[in-house]
Order: sequence, then C-alpha cells, then structure tokens
Amino acid sequence: MLASGDPMFYGIGVTLVRLLGAQRVRIVPQPSSVSLACARLGWAVQDVEVVSVVGRSLERVRLVLAPQRRVLVLSADRSTPGAVAALLVEDGYGASVMTVLSRLGASEESRRTAGARQWAGADPAGVADLNIIAVEARLEPGGVHYPRVPGLPDDAFEHDGQITKREIRALTLARLAPAPGELLWDVGAGSGSVAIEWLRTHESARAVAIEPRPERAERIRRNAARLGVPHLQVVDGRAPRDLAALPTPDAIFVGGGVSAPGVLEACWAALRDDEADHPDSGGGDRRERRRLVVNAVTLESETVLAGWYARCGGELVRLAVSRASPVGGFTGWRPAMPVTQWTVWPTLDRPADRPAD
Repeated sequence: MLASGDPMFYGIGVTLVRLLGAQRVRIVPQPSSVSLACARLGWAVQDVEVVSVVGRSLERVRLVLAPQRRVLVLSADRSTPGAVAALLVEDGYGASVMTVLSRLGASEESRRTAGARQWAGADPAGVADLNIIAVEARLEPGGVHYPRVPGLPDDAFEHDGQITKREIRALTLARLAPAPGELLWDVGAGSGSVAIEWLRTHESARAVAIEPRPERAERIRRNAARLGVPHLQVVDGRAPRDLAALPTPDAIFVGGGVSAPGVLEACWAALRDDEADHPDSGGGDRRERRRLVVNAVTLESETVLAGWYARCGGELVRLAVSRASPVGGFTGWRPAMPVTQWTVWPTLDRPADRPAD
C-alpha cells in the first residue's frame, strides 16, 4: 500500500497494524506533513501542538490554543483554513497569524500568510485540498485563555446552577487522578464540568457523561464543544438503569443522585468488573487503580456515604470554601455549602457486602 508521508502519524499504517498486527506490517516512513511544514517555517517540531481535523470535529483546535503557542492543524480540505480562522476570531485569537501550506513536497508547493481575521473572509480558491495550517496564536486584549489545569472558572460553563464549583471541582479532579487513555463515568453530570476537565488533561482521555434531563444533556454537549473536547460521550439516560451498557470505567464520579436506589451499588460493581473493556489495559495494575469519587451536599446523601464508608473503607473528607464579599462598608466571609467527599478504590478496599469491623 502506498501512502504519503509517515503512515504511522495519523495515517493508514496505524489502521493496518491494528488490523493485522505489527509483525505482519513493514512500515517505510517518509517525512510527514508536520515535519515538512516545520522545516519550511523553521519551527522546532517538539514545540508545536498538532491537531487533526480530518474526520474529526474542528472544536478540537480549542483545546490547544494558548497565547504565543504554535499550532499545526491537519486540514480536511480547502475550506478548513477559513473555518479555523472563524474559530480563532470567535475565541479571541483574531490577531493570530495563519500560514497555509499547500501540496507540501510537490513541485506546485505554495504558502500563503495572513491574519486570522483576513483568512476568515478569504476566498479559498487559491488553497489546495491537500494543505496544512500553521497558527501562531495571539490572544487579543480582553480575550480569555482557559488553562488545562483543573479548576476553570464557573462561568466558563453554561449551567443552571447544577455545577461542581471551581474549588471543589479542582479537588475532585485531583482525587480522580486522570491518566492518559483512561475512561471516566460522570454520573449525574449536570453541566458536565468534571467530565470536560477530565478530558482536557490529555488528548487520549475518554469520558462518558450520564445525565437524565435532556436540556442539561444538550448543555453538556455545548460546553464540551466550546472547551475543546467535542468527543465527550453524552448519554441521555438515568443511573443505574443505563450504566450496564457502558464500557468498564477506570474512574467514576458521582455528583448527583447519590441517594437514588442502586446508583452506588451499580458503580461499585462496574469498577470491580473483571471483564474490563481495555485491550491495552496494562493488566492488573490498571484494574487496581480503579477509583470512585462521590460528592454529597445534603444530609440524606451524607448519610448514604457514611454507611458506605463504614462498610468499604476509603477516605472520607469534608470540604468547605468561603468567599470574601461586602458586608455593609466592610468585607466578610460567606461560606458555600460544605461538600462531603468519599474516595474509594473498590478492588483494594473492603467489599461492599462485608460488614464494618
């Protein structure tokens, strides 16, 4: 099979190895479009973010945008530069410089450089379908950069009040401890903030948000696209009924419906499942890392967590956050509702059916 560039970089070689096995495939790589583009531009390959939008959502570009960063976008066709430019303008990166390199390595190779605002309205007639886009990201005054460190501002998410607040969310993600390639279930996802921040930690992270209310499920999809992780899987369903059909998770976060019958039982069983859906899971180490993090804010849900903690162990903590706000002509502390958080590793801690000592 003849393929352009490096077949193992977003190429057909990856598919062939997956289907046939590495021992049955011999790869003869050539310079990829990324290598050629960096050579033409004088960019260090190791310092460049690469995003493919070939058969993938354009919103993935948002995940790697940061001031002064260099990004290479693998285009789907000649319309991609204009679409990328429109996205940059929308996100406050209209001052970015875009260079579109067409037919790299061919005798008719060409390049065209302009600002994102100019590209947004440009005629794509002079651009070949085979092109790659180089972006020098520049945030305009008043623009907002969202870092990939957990704990985004609450107003980064569209929500109706059902959201794990910023400080609690950062601590929750620390407990969930996302790792590349791992799968999270976000049960009772609300705005989807925890699942979205889990996905933002690494390009290979996976997440499923389970939300019973249709309007919230649609809101989660909008939040995911706006924050660069459109691949978040949103399940319009209810726990525990719709959990059985999902692939085995590495971690589960329960932020809503803690006291609903059967929810924690189903989550516990899923994490203890020996038939993990991970062909490259890394064996028992990955299974032993499976973890459950549950947040509770009501007395009823706290009572449920206390019972599970007594039977199964783990770690139980109470989190409290206060914010400064005006009190007359002075400033005082206004406490938010405290959150009780239970973290447990079901394959290592006591089984759910064993009584407490």
